[in-house]
Amino acid sequence: MFGLAMLASASGPVGYERFADSYYYLKHQFFSGVLPGLALFALAAFVPYRAYKRYAGALFIVSIIFLILVFVPGIGTDYGTFAQSWIDLGVFSFQPAELVKLTFLLYLAAWLEGRAGELKDWQSGLIPFLISLGVISVLMLLQPDVGTLSIIVAIAFMMYFVAGGKVSHLVGLGIFGILAFLISIQLSPYRAARFTTFLHPEFDPLGVGYQINQALLAVGSGGFFGRGYGHSLQKFQYLPEVVGDSIFAIVAEEMGFFLTALFVFLFVAMILRGIRIARESKDGFGKYIVVGVMTWFGVQAFVNIGAIIGLMPLTGVPLPFLSYGGTALTISLVAAGIVLNVSRKNQ
Repeated sequence: MFGLAMLASASGPVGYERFADSYYYLKHQFFSGVLPGLALFALAAFVPYRAYKRYAGALFIVSIIFLILVFVPGIGTDYGTFAQSWIDLGVFSFQPAELVKLTFLLYLAAWLEGRAGELKDWQSGLIPFLISLGVISVLMLLQPDVGTLSIIVAIAFMMYFVAGGKVSHLVGLGIFGILAFLISIQLSPYRAARFTTFLHPEFDPLGVGYQINQALLAVGSGGFFGRGYGHSLQKFQYLPEVVGDSIFAIVAEEMGFFLTALFVFLFVAMILRGIRIARESKDGFGKYIVVGVMTWFGVQAFVNIGAIIGLMPLTGVPLPFLSYGGTALTISLVAAGIVLNVSRKNQ
């Protein structure tokens, strides 16, 4: 509800400018995200989560097919972004990467439960884990969608660790990932420019540094108590992506420090509640699902908010439950429904 309220405020000017309808994004989010998401949330909350284990492998294969389809002419599209990450079927469009977060999570939870006690062995544990993660990573890098890939990698690493994987394996993989990230920055002028802007926000304020400078201006101008709901100035075509990955800046500008801190606290409370549900889970499959979903929500929120306030480079990662995107909201609600199902089973 808070996400819809903030989207209604943030999207008014850009909706009117692009579609002559100040509530275009709100209506689209409601009908393509909230309604199907709540229906599937209710279904996921009551369908026994153990049923997903039987179909986890098939869902994973289907999601890989979707990731391949984004490269097929006439089906895949980029909608003017840097990433070829959408499938347009005419009647509706969606981002397969958002679906992969959930399907890969379910597949990995089923695989980890079946490999209990074998994860410390690199041949039967680490290598198969890397192969499955590597397939997803290659397809995501080809789009390229490094932001979403970083969330999927964080989910996989945390689930592998909780299931009993060796810390030394994860440390080695983490070092390799950092090196790969640095190499990707060197090979991509666009990523290099974003990283330079992260280190020096004053660099090129009217070019590549425009978004972060406008975001910091929005956050800072909110002060302790904010400008008031609906009174943001940055949303009037100054701040790019106000309905997407920059929406937190509008929240900070309108709500101020105290209410924004309360919003962050609610996110933390949700993560802590998820950790408790995972600890009380009766089986490994349920535990790993909840750990994966909470890692997903927590890391994605941290990356988004961290980028907006200058703690991390901008990655284009949306803020869960707030940023515009019907696919992301629907899949997030399905994941939350599965977590609720695990909690009901615990009780």
